[in-house]
Amino acid sequence: MDIRPLERDAMPFENGAYGQRLMPWDVVNAPFEGAWVVVPAGGATGAHDHHEAEIFIALRGAAEIETGGERRPFRAGDVEHHAPGVSHRVINEGDEDFEFYAIWWDREMSVKFLDRHDAGQEGRG
Repeated sequence: MDIRPLERDAMPFENGAYGQRLMPWDVVNAPFEGAWVVVPAGGATGAHDHHEAEIFIALRGAAEIETGGERRPFRAGDVEHHAPGVSHRVINEGDEDFEFYAIWWDREMSVKFLDRHDAGQEGRG
């Protein structure tokens, strides 16, 4: 068994949020990457877009997601998807931190995953 700990006290603050990349991880062969993200109370991430597809899984608290100019409530248990190239941000106007897990992927990650899989390099876990 392998456990990768969340190191809350060491999470850097970037683009309006604290975060820790938990994937990639050398014990897991996966076709995606991921990070735990904390948007402080009263804060917001900067609007941005990128070439990867991405989902956010809301874990704790409530916030709003702004994607492609549309703004919607986003609460613990919700999953949100945005396509590559679509501007998005998380807005936390509440008085408690909002936490979510981001997972993103693209073709290159998928090809690397398949290459490792075909070579029998599935990680140690």
